[in-house]
Amino acid sequence: MSTTLDSMDSMLFSLSRAFCTPFAVFVQIQGCVICLLLALGWLMAAYVRNREIKRIKNSMKAGNSLAFLYQDMNELEHSRQAKLPRVSVVMPLKGFGEHNLHNWRSQITSLYGGPLEFLFVLESTEDPAYHAVSRLLATHQDHVEAKVVIAGLATTCSQKIHNQLIGVEKMHKDTKYVLFLDDDVSLHPGTIGALTSEMEKNPEIFIQTGYPLDLPSGTLGSYCIYEYHMPCSMGFATGGTTFFLWGGCMMMHADDFRQDRYGVVSGLRDGGYSDDMTLAALAGAHKRLITSPPVAVFPHPLATDLSFGRYWNYLRKQTFVLESYISKVNWIMNKALFAVHCYLSWGFVAPYVMSVIHITSALRIYIKGYSQLEDATFASSGMSLVILLAICTFIELLAMWNLTRREVTLCNLLSPEAPRLTLAPYNWGLIFIAMLVDNFLYPISAFRSHVSQSINWSGIRYHLRNGKVFKIERRNDMVPAKTDLGGKHLYGKKGATHKASFLSSLGRNLAHWRQPKKFDV
Repeated sequence: MSTTLDSMDSMLFSLSRAFCTPFAVFVQIQGCVICLLLALGWLMAAYVRNREIKRIKNSMKAGNSLAFLYQDMNELEHSRQAKLPRVSVVMPLKGFGEHNLHNWRSQITSLYGGPLEFLFVLESTEDPAYHAVSRLLATHQDHVEAKVVIAGLATTCSQKIHNQLIGVEKMHKDTKYVLFLDDDVSLHPGTIGALTSEMEKNPEIFIQTGYPLDLPSGTLGSYCIYEYHMPCSMGFATGGTTFFLWGGCMMMHADDFRQDRYGVVSGLRDGGYSDDMTLAALAGAHKRLITSPPVAVFPHPLATDLSFGRYWNYLRKQTFVLESYISKVNWIMNKALFAVHCYLSWGFVAPYVMSVIHITSALRIYIKGYSQLEDATFASSGMSLVILLAICTFIELLAMWNLTRREVTLCNLLSPEAPRLTLAPYNWGLIFIAMLVDNFLYPISAFRSHVSQSINWSGIRYHLRNGKVFKIERRNDMVPAKTDLGGKHLYGKKGATHKASFLSSLGRNLAHWRQPKKFDV
């Protein structure tokens, strides 16, 4: 036994010495740099959000009690409200879950003063969302211009894109702007007005977008989702021009779709898998402007039973979008993003693995009282790197907390009638664990997507060829019991599958990697 322990100690000290070589030190310092760059990005994003918070508060102090709607109270005059353009809100629906009714109510009770219609677009009347949204609209039929549209099955693109395009076809002939919303987004009363105002001020805007503020439910899976979205939030908190686009909130010119300008319709319809990635690529190709106003941040409650397996399925779908593209330039950019994200993800995790070795080595020296000067020197050097990483990690978490705090405050100001959001439920220990787990799994998921070229999205398997959807499969045994984030039931008991652990799910995915035609996600 003593021989075995001595052998383990020898191996441990060898690893600790190896992790003090120049290359290993570079990797660990690189991890610290990644932490600090993330912290800097979140600090800049927090500055933009905080600037908007101060503007609203100052306006309220000056007597504008409706500052969450309009910066200038004169905008509320009837003569100005009467000139507001017509907006059509298109919401592709799939399934029904615990937060949907609240989200739909927040959308149809918008305080936009101009003509406004809502189009809830479903694949079929068998969708559980059909009866739920029909009942909701029946209770608001005297106050809201809204209808349910049945889109049928998609054959040339993803079902979501198909629903969006059918919604566009059914919108009012006088509609000037179309707003695409996901059904898991909770809007603020003034969101539609704020987006429309920006479009009116700058006709050069091609798309206006926003971003969700995840509200974790307490499970590790929900914190992994929160952690995954947080780095992306930097690109949406610019207060203006951005290169990023989120499909959950996109306002565009209706005429762009009527005239298929820049190929927005054909680009989506002919093999499109991801709405936001396709439109972002078109915007880049035609040098069109994408903006994200500072008020476009939306509460996004995650399912209370969001399991780790469902997080993994969501991550698979997120990495799969990099396999879709519409041009050679778009393909190159996606592959560059693929490589950089994978490198940074494992570059972020590696220093923490090394730190565990350094800490364990130092503890063994302390407990056993080893007196070899060489081992003690390496242990001391290793612990210096551990302390540096710990400081950088603390700064990173502090910056993440600060941005989340600012966004919570902004959401509370923008929706004064809604239940107050708070940071109290956030578990920062779990968030740190989620950072390691998510960054470790991202490259695995990305390589899996690259090899398979197919994905199961809410019970529909899409196959890509040359970046476009070329085959769509629908089978009852592919329908999951619930969707990933919102925990929405897709077809009630129909197609429900037995609960499987994350390890068994991962095992099946690895098997599918080797034999993609014989297994389903």
